[in-house]
Formats: sequence, C-alpha cells, structure tokens
Amino acid sequence: MDIPLSTIAVVGLGTMGTGIAEVLARAGREVIGIDISDAATGQAVAALEASTARAVARGRLTEEERRTVLARFRTFSDLHAAADAELVIEVVPESYETKQQVIRALDGIVGPTAILATGTNALSVTRLAADSAHPERVLGLHFFNPAPAMKLVEVVSSVLTSPQAVAAVTALAHELGKEPVAVGDRPGFVADGLLFGYLNQAAAMYEAKYASREDIDAAMRLGCGLPMGPLALLDLIGVDTARTVLNAMYAASQDRLHAPAPVLRQLSDAGLTGRKSGRGFYTYDAPGSGTVVPDALTPSPAARSVSGRPVRSVGVAGSGTMASGIAEVFATAGFDVVLAARSPEKAAAARARTAKSLARSVDKGRLTAEARDEALARITPAGSLDAFAEVDLAIEAVAEDLEIKRQLFATLDKVCRPGAVLATTTSSLPVVACARATSRPQDVIGMHFFNPAPAMKLVEVVRTVLTADEVHATAREVSTAVRKHPVDCGDRAGFIVNALLFPYLNNAIKMVEEHYATLDDIDAAMKLGGGYPMGPFELLDVVGLDVSLAIERVLHREFRDPGLAPAPLLEHLVAAGCLGRKTGRGFREYARR
Repeated sequence: MDIPLSTIAVVGLGTMGTGIAEVLARAGREVIGIDISDAATGQAVAALEASTARAVARGRLTEEERRTVLARFRTFSDLHAAADAELVIEVVPESYETKQQVIRALDGIVGPTAILATGTNALSVTRLAADSAHPERVLGLHFFNPAPAMKLVEVVSSVLTSPQAVAAVTALAHELGKEPVAVGDRPGFVADGLLFGYLNQAAAMYEAKYASREDIDAAMRLGCGLPMGPLALLDLIGVDTARTVLNAMYAASQDRLHAPAPVLRQLSDAGLTGRKSGRGFYTYDAPGSGTVVPDALTPSPAARSVSGRPVRSVGVAGSGTMASGIAEVFATAGFDVVLAARSPEKAAAARARTAKSLARSVDKGRLTAEARDEALARITPAGSLDAFAEVDLAIEAVAEDLEIKRQLFATLDKVCRPGAVLATTTSSLPVVACARATSRPQDVIGMHFFNPAPAMKLVEVVRTVLTADEVHATAREVSTAVRKHPVDCGDRAGFIVNALLFPYLNNAIKMVEEHYATLDDIDAAMKLGGGYPMGPFELLDVVGLDVSLAIERVLHREFRDPGLAPAPLLEHLVAAGCLGRKTGRGFREYARR
C-alpha cells in the first residue's frame, strides 16, 4: 500500500525538531510544528527565517522560494493540530514516560493510516511501539544533528513495524536528499552505537588524567581526520544526553565499555551539561555558544619552564615508508638527517623513496624545486648505525617487534654521544622496555608519527616514568619545529589515538558478526552520521587486518577488559590470509595491481 507523506507533524521544537522541520519544509512538505512551549515555537520560526535568509544570501534560494518555505511551516501548542498529518515525528525529551504519553495521545488524534515515528537514539522503539494501540505503525526515524546538513537517517523497525510504514519513510528520506540506513531496534542503533562507546572511552581517559582534554581532542582530529574531538563533541551533544544513551546501551549489552564514565554523572549532576549550559568539559562564553574561553584547566605556555636540548642533526633508523617519511619531514624543516638502514643499498633505496615523495610535492606546487634539492641534500644515507655517532636526536622506525627494537636501542646506547635523545616511533609497544635496553633510560622517549608522516600533523609524545623533563621538552620542541602538533601521553598501550580508535573498529566488526548491519551500512552510517573520513571497514582494510589484530591484542592484554577482546571474525580473516588491500582481500575484495 502506497502511503503519501505530504503533511508531516513534528512534535518537539528543540534544536533537532526545528532542524527536521526545516528539512521537510524546504522539500515541499506541509509541516505542523508542535511544542507546549510558546518560546520554543517562536524560536523555531525565527531559526527557519534566519536559515532561509542565509540561503537567499548565498544564492541557494530565491526570495519567492523562501516565502513559500516559511508559509509551509505552521506552529501550534496542542497535539490535536496533528490530526490531519500522514506522518508524525516526535523529538521530545529522551524519556520513556514523556514519549509514551505523546504516542498514546497521538493514537486518539491521528488517522488510522498515519505513521508515528520516534526520533529516539537510545530508547527501545519496540517498547514505545508496544504501548501504542497500533504498534505496526510505530518506527524509529533517527536524524543527526544538524539535521539540514547531515545526510544520514537511520530507519529503525521493531518486530511489530509494518513493511509498508518502513517503505514509506525510507522513500521520504530519499526524497529529502538523505541516505537512509535500515537498522534493527537496539540502543544507539549503528552510528551512535559505535560513536558513544568511543566518546565514553575518551571521557574515561580524561578522567584518569592520562591526557589533557585539549590533547585528547587534538589527537583524534589530527590523527584520525575527525571533524571534532570527542570531548568537544560530548559538550555539543550534551553530557546528560550522552549519559542517557550510554545507560541504555549498557543495560542492553552489559559491556563495560558502555558503562558511563563517572565523570559524565558528576558533570550532569552539577548541571555542567556542555554548550547548552555554558560549561561541560570546556567552558563557553555563554550558554548555547560554541566559543570556548580559557578556564582554570586551559594549558599555559608559561607553565612549561623546562627547555629542551639543542637539536641540529637527526638520525633516522629504518628503511620503510615511515622511516623515509620522517627523514623527509626533518630535512624539509632544515635539519641534517642521517638515514641509516641495515645495508647501504637499503639506505639508498629509502632516500630514493624520499626523493620521489619530494618530487610529488613539487608537482603539486607544495614545494619549489630549489627547496626539494636542498632537502634532499640534507639527507645522508648510511649502511650502519655507526653513522649516528654525532646526531642530537636518534629516531628508530624499524619493525614493530619489541626484541628488534630493544637490540637497536642497545646499539644506539653504544653509538650515540652522551646527551643525545633516543626516540622510538612505536605505536603499541612499551617505550620503557626500549629505554631499559640502554644505560640511559632518562634519554629515551616515544615520538609516534602517523602515516604518511609528511602529511599527518600529529605526533604523540610518550614519556615513561624514567624520561627526563628536558628530554620531554626536546621532543615537544622538535615536533613543533617540524610543523607537527605534539600531544602528551603516558606509556601505556595504544597511547591516545589507537586506544580510542581500535575498540571502535572492533565494535564495528562485532556488529557485522551479530548480523545487525552490513559493512556498507556501517561505513555509510559513520561517514554520513559521524563525519568520519572513512568507514570502519574501509579503514581496517587500509591499515591491514593483521596490524589491527596485533594492536587489539595489545590493548586487551594491557587493560584485561573483556570488551576489548579481538572480534573472532577479525582473527578468522587474518588466519585465512585476508589482510586487506595489501593482499587484495580483507572485509572487501580489491582488484590486484
């Protein structure tokens, strides 16, 4: 049965309800906006007037089209205004009692063929539907904030929902220019089910004082290409809202990764709910503002009283992509670089790889030919670590194997001059284990560059309990000198980025294992609903499933949390030799080069 959806009521005119109303009105629907608060209805009208005025100013709407859109949006304070609506979308506060009251009331108001959609992102659609006199017409329609900009809409059916209702709202989503993803009924659905576990881990990391709020957020923006850091995003969503979603997720999963971090309760109970209150993890210049202002926790440059050691020459040990990339980073920043490998031939090949990368930068207009030649002239290849005798900073970028790294650090200890800083680029191994292979553990630090090193701006500076303050200062100063953004973290598995990224990737794999959603739907949900540059399965295949499994095993071994145990599907694919793009098959198949 074809269900026309030309008149649509939106109940609850907060930020999300107003955004949904705008999307519908601009798509030609008659929109009935309903809110018990006259102030909310007035703000909704004002918001639509302002957004359409901006659209006219940018040439996206004509003035006549704007008047037509505004005329389609009518506001009321009584639910009976929804009597003629073919679809009602409720976005009232995230409470079973409140939503059930609305749905029960609508049962006696709307026509027999009208569809009732809940905008919940945490509550059970099945439970809400079961409380309706017509559960077959109740489903979930989860838009993402801001609704006019975000392309994803999750269409949530319960076991009671009729296929006709699902088909009708799915067609509507397409007509609105959205990308609908069909999902089953469980807390968080796809996007929030993955997103909120990651946000919760970030809050717990901050609460444990492992890293500052600024460093956690910068690490995830610069290391993963995310539009916002997790703590800033929690402030935008609302700390209280996040806690509600996580409580619902934990009740369903009993996964400790979903148990709300205590700091979320502390902030919520104190009324520090994020941007809407003017303070959450950060402080804002006014309630509702997105402008962060300094507070007592804002780091001060003056607080760093220790200066680093002078660094003019750098040794890079390794012959792979990371080693040649780091050599390029330092050479283009004006440092003399010794690039050492196990043989003169390997060292020459690594330097040649750097030369190709520099040539591409010239072709793209990022570098002049003269600057390229100067950078390349600063790189001296060497077939032995003996060439590091006079360097000020030695950075190893060899295989991610602890025994290999320990042997290399023992050699660096003998070769490098006293006072030289010794750094490891490990992404998952204990830095202190490398330090203890030397007679000068105070001079050893982690400097985790991201791949490709010339392009990625982040460096995780990992100090151990033995690292000297001036060595830590040196690593930060050098990172800044090569135009990277250093973030501080302690010596534990995953540091910041991998400790937050890989549990999220692992949970995505579990969703597929449980047949909750497809690879394509999960990737689409995270790109369109979370603003991720790549979906989790695209990223896993690029990183390599063997590399991903190794990191997840390290995290599980370090933290002993059952929720961090690698997904069996990942282990099976690695055992089968399906490692991602590099083997032509991982979660997806790829054409052989």
